Amino acid sequence: MNTDRKALWAVRQSGLPAVVRPCPDCPGTRHRPSGKIRVNASGKLLDVWLLLSCAVCDRTSKVPVHERAHVSSLEPARLVAYENNDPAVVRELAMSTSFAAKNGYRLDWTGTWALEAPAPRFAPDDPAPLKVLVGFELPAPVRVERLLMLGLGLSRTAVRRMVAAGRIRLPLALDAKAHREFELTAFPPAPM
Repeated sequence: MNTDRKALWAVRQSGLPAVVRPCPDCPGTRHRPSGKIRVNASGKLLDVWLLLSCAVCDRTSKVPVHERAHVSSLEPARLVAYENNDPAVVRELAMSTSFAAKNGYRLDWTGTWALEAPAPRFAPDDPAPLKVLVGFELPAPVRVERLLMLGLGLSRTAVRRMVAAGRIRLPLALDAKAHREFELTAFPPAPM
């Protein structure tokens, strides 16, 4: 009998979140990062913008990253990353909820993640509880209930029933949105 069944589930990135804000040219409200950062110099002052494209009309919009910043106030490596449209910096800015809040828009994480939940290498009828560590590759807010449905291959009703019966123990509420690593425990049904 196994006494230490463990599994690792990973929320993997499949895309960047959409930026939700009105487009000035069309009725569209969803934008995607263009992958570009614009740097404009005026003497020793810099303006840096993340460029977005409207999903409907493809209009380019600018979101300020730095405005009228003195060139010496930016780390040289960061400035080079801005000038070279570093994909890691674009990704960081595109996924930053604090950057989104500062600029008055919200992020839509729909379709940006997939759950990688390999089945544990143990018999499904093993009476030992299963401990699952859920890790996040990106800070997408994902409902705990949805993770359980996908990871365990169960319906919403079955997941709710198991949680209510104490067969799944969670550190978060079932309807909470997780975006950081957490661990859950699933217990097998009681023997008849």
